Amino acid sequence: MTPMNRRIVLASRPQKAVSAENFRLEQTPLAELADGQFRVRNHYLSIDPYMRGRMNDAKSYAAPLGIGDVMIGGTVGEVVESKHPGFAVGDKVTGMFGWQDYDTSDGAGVRKIDDARVPLTAYLGVAGMPGVTAWYGLNKIIAPKPGQTVVVSAASGAVGSVVGQLAKLAGCRAVGIAGGEQKCRYVTGELGFDACVDYKAGNLYADLKAATPNGVDGYFENVGGDAFDATLSRMNPFGRIALCGMIAGYDGQPVPLKQPSIILTMRLLVQGFIVTEHLDVWPEALGELASLVAQKKLRYRECITDGLEHAPEALMGLLQGKNFGKQLVKIA
Repeated sequence: MTPMNRRIVLASRPQKAVSAENFRLEQTPLAELADGQFRVRNHYLSIDPYMRGRMNDAKSYAAPLGIGDVMIGGTVGEVVESKHPGFAVGDKVTGMFGWQDYDTSDGAGVRKIDDARVPLTAYLGVAGMPGVTAWYGLNKIIAPKPGQTVVVSAASGAVGSVVGQLAKLAGCRAVGIAGGEQKCRYVTGELGFDACVDYKAGNLYADLKAATPNGVDGYFENVGGDAFDATLSRMNPFGRIALCGMIAGYDGQPVPLKQPSIILTMRLLVQGFIVTEHLDVWPEALGELASLVAQKKLRYRECITDGLEHAPEALMGLLQGKNFGKQLVKIA
């Protein structure tokens, strides 16, 4: 019997919020390997906000998914069949293999990983793309100095949680913005931030002002909307803003800034970035992050949904802020 591969493809483009009807679960036969190829059995899938943008047919930093294409996504898994001299059966790897049980590769963009000291799932979060995103935005754009104040939105998430912890290791005051008392307790109690503002409490600016008595020197933006406006109002002259995501507007209309003139009056640096455009720093960043995880100096939390068929609801929940920590899907 020919082995089969389950995969989730883009069935239609969302008009506003993502819905289950935008996805389709398919089964297709696995082709035989050609020389120089290997097959990976995916164990975990990373669910990330950028996936929402790739579902739109709009100009962006990357081409949109086509209707019928396998949903994009990073995975960790194991080589189960190989005709490639550089990859052996049993090797653990990570790559952009998408929302499916198996994928075939020639090795391009695939990285071998060692789960002896760092858990396999961490390579999709704190020691993977989200971790490198945090590392790059903090170190290369915000470039904090000891004693400065760094604020990060979505502070309990996969990227924001790393930003704050790295800022603390750099000798900074770390202030998070998160949704709900439980997430804020986690940010301060387990991650070690100096303060966390609950944007759902209805006093965002006043609470942020109290948490940043000396103003804000660096801001790592994942959300946009009210969080961006409130933090702009607290920025010190020559502050730096690393613009990573604007998730508040992903499922609807973009949220405009209310006081963009602050960028001028405070002489702020605002730099948007896509971490995959800075592959030159990945070895350094991944080495540092993996070492910190192994030493238990970098804490993280995961939200794992069981079953490939439930990946669409995991993405919808992520976009609505329902996840707590790094959102993953366990495939096998």
